Amino acid sequence: MISTKEMYTVKTLLLVILSNISICVSAQYKIADTIITGEAASEKVHALKGVRSEAIIGALNEPARILLPPETAYWEGGKITFTMKVDPEKQNYFTAKFWGSEANPNSLVLSCEGKQIGYNHLGDYDVLYLGDEAPAYKDRFFYNTSPLPISLTKGRSELNFEIRSRGPAWRYGQTFEQYQKNMEKSSCGIYRLYIHTNNYFIPPSQEKQGTTPKPTLRKEPGEAILVKLKDRVNKNIDALLKGTYPLTQQEIFFLAKAWHVRWTTAYHNQTVLPRVVYSIDAFFWRNRKDPKLVTYDPHQYNPDWFGFGTIGSAVLLLEEQLAPTWQESITDSLGNTINRKAAWAEMLLASREYLRTHRRQYTNQSMIIDMNLYLSNKCLARLDATRAFSEGEALRYIYEAIGLQPWLGSDTDHGPEKPLGDQYYQLTDKGLTKELGYVGYYGEVLDWVTQIYIATCKANDLSSGDFKIKEQLVRMAKARAMFRYPTVDAEGNKAMRIETIIGWRDTHYPGDVTYTERQGWDASPFLSVVATMDQQSIGYAQQMLEDNQFFKSVEDKMATSANLRVTQSLLPIPDQYETIRTQPQSIYRLPMSFDQPDLVWSDEEDGVVAIKNGDDILYTSLYWRARHAVNNLARVHYITPLFDRVAIVQQKTEFEPSGLVYSRPDHVDFGFGNGGHQYPGDLHSAHAGEKLPIAKIPAGIVYKQGEENSYAGRAGFYILEYGGYLIAMNMSDNKTYTLTVPEHFKNAINLSTHVSIKKVQSIKIGPKKTLVLYEKNGSK
Repeated sequence: MISTKEMYTVKTLLLVILSNISICVSAQYKIADTIITGEAASEKVHALKGVRSEAIIGALNEPARILLPPETAYWEGGKITFTMKVDPEKQNYFTAKFWGSEANPNSLVLSCEGKQIGYNHLGDYDVLYLGDEAPAYKDRFFYNTSPLPISLTKGRSELNFEIRSRGPAWRYGQTFEQYQKNMEKSSCGIYRLYIHTNNYFIPPSQEKQGTTPKPTLRKEPGEAILVKLKDRVNKNIDALLKGTYPLTQQEIFFLAKAWHVRWTTAYHNQTVLPRVVYSIDAFFWRNRKDPKLVTYDPHQYNPDWFGFGTIGSAVLLLEEQLAPTWQESITDSLGNTINRKAAWAEMLLASREYLRTHRRQYTNQSMIIDMNLYLSNKCLARLDATRAFSEGEALRYIYEAIGLQPWLGSDTDHGPEKPLGDQYYQLTDKGLTKELGYVGYYGEVLDWVTQIYIATCKANDLSSGDFKIKEQLVRMAKARAMFRYPTVDAEGNKAMRIETIIGWRDTHYPGDVTYTERQGWDASPFLSVVATMDQQSIGYAQQMLEDNQFFKSVEDKMATSANLRVTQSLLPIPDQYETIRTQPQSIYRLPMSFDQPDLVWSDEEDGVVAIKNGDDILYTSLYWRARHAVNNLARVHYITPLFDRVAIVQQKTEFEPSGLVYSRPDHVDFGFGNGGHQYPGDLHSAHAGEKLPIAKIPAGIVYKQGEENSYAGRAGFYILEYGGYLIAMNMSDNKTYTLTVPEHFKNAINLSTHVSIKKVQSIKIGPKKTLVLYEKNGSK
């Protein structure tokens, strides 16, 4: 075991070695053009002109340029225009250099020859800078790379570019005003702009890169945060118990959960029961008056996903206490009377029937809907067993939602809809969600699968749930652990973050500090760990405690929102903390931690690879936002001690074509659907009109040309060369592909076996297999 001081001495020597390697490789690598933004001479050569723009001396005393906010309230700020040289024949890439310690909410949009490069939201090409919620790579620079369309560069040696600044975007906004916010502060600093023809950008060796931070151990907050947590929870409980109005579903559920938590003022508090009963009765009469309530509860977040499943969960939690009231009659304001048990059963039946005919494909949505379907039926079985599905029938829906059985879609009068055939699984065999490929935040559904497991448990007994679901939850936790990488938090403290750069539905860079599971509104850091008590997960939780990031996570969660959705998720945290705190030390730690062995991990169903190679960590989505057709693009996040690279790059693919093509529409906002919001002005996409091949769609799959489909953009074989890495992935079920090894990789090692390939000419890659070769001398 080496000391911290010795560890950083080793890292310093490594940086020197890596720098020397970089110099050697750079000698073979030509950058077509560079602008040192903020430096007058360089800007003059490139005819750079700015509107509401300012040259500054930025980080490390380096020149940079910022774009200023508008003089009056508006969503768009300053801009710069400039020219840069390009290669008229080869694929060109545009790279921008940013300071990793800067967090800025505004976005930067690149245009070339008057056409926008990339999409504002979840396109396979991103805009130049999406806006950061936290420092992306503290004390160092990061580089963002995207390809330029060949249609713009072909036969040209110089092109006109523009970078515009915009305010933050709220991705859930329904109107333009909700979606696109005003720009109220200056943009981040732009330090360099480059054009190059290699997909792997190598900055000139003389450029400043900052220093690797020496992480400190977080000192605060500590256990005192749990006192604040309890105070918040109890204040909410007391306010609800004093009220006389009917409670919402969330409020009913909150009180039902709190009834079982010893430190709360609701614990076995008899005032809880009549409040809950009265409120459920009120829901019944409201639904009788307006049967659409079950399809859309305006007081429920995502109002069409829940039916009355939340009420069902509350009734199950308090079944023993509420059952004596079930034979009573209830009366509405008009004098209508019905037996309470029959009334509640009617409501839960309506909920189950609605939800099973309105299932959704996207994994997190499918899980939430099917969990509420199951809870509705489970509660119905207590109230009127004659109208309930058997436990096995009800489990079918949640088994499908969490990837234990093929997902068959909504029920119809003629059986399951099967929009994706009868062999589509919501999760991969290795435990990742499919949306359609790897997802960071939205794919982080450990919280929802834990809630599904808890739904199968007896009230307040975590050992009594469905064993198959528990096994799947453990499998998922181990898969998600590969996507936690070591870094520092915003204050420079030791931390692990969730990988979001390569996620299909992610817009966050960097990802949140995360060890066990994502800090969602409905989750708590140790929720899934305590539910499974898996030894590896316990080790990850203990690592979070060692880094003192647990209490900070709780503090941040409480600061996120004062709403009840967050408050109810605080209820189990003190007891969960005590459970983990008192566990014997686990030998396990998160696999990407610096002190863990090197590894290669891949998921051939999601088309994603995670590599730990010394101090290098490389994540890539080879199957990258290819919703409509095969796009030959990969998303890469390459983390090194020197700097961070974020890139969208070209790759090679092999697949069976359908003979159909997809023509990119002229959209600049969303990279999917109807293109999103319409921005003012005459904006056009540089990608419009590009023809992309559609892969062969399996028989029995509902498909319409031009629509999003899980198979349309999925190739069978992917080959990505990026720097010193050659990655070959076979995503097919039954076909073997051949990788022809490039000459400059003939001395590479297989990172999985650490054995040299010894100048082999070609390698067979079998179904659902991935090969990663590493050549230490870097890019060709």
